[in-house]
Amino acid sequence: MRSQPEGTHLPRSGQGVYAISVAAELAGIGVQTLRLYEQHGLITPTRSTGGTRRYSADDLVRLRRITDLAGQGVNLAGIGRILDLEDANTALTNERDRLRAGTGSAHTPGRPMNARKNLQ
Repeated sequence: MRSQPEGTHLPRSGQGVYAISVAAELAGIGVQTLRLYEQHGLITPTRSTGGTRRYSADDLVRLRRITDLAGQGVNLAGIGRILDLEDANTALTNERDRLRAGTGSAHTPGRPMNARKNLQ
């Protein structure tokens, strides 16, 4: 991985830095569509101290997923449910990985957790 030149600061993936117009342009949607997605709870930007919406790189990835699903004909309620399930799946996967790393477990999928090795 390349190191950044001294003095260069790139925002973290979850740091809200993009204004609504920039986020909409980068996502290829209109500002009103972006506001609609927010009203339906599909995306929740951070807010500046003045209340201005600020979108992050993570938000842009989520917007691309939303627009992909909408393009496939999924309605906003369906998109919300799909995103909730994907978020839950990601959280469970991260928790599983964290637990495996913490315990040093070498559990192999498809093999019962309590299976004993043949110690001959």
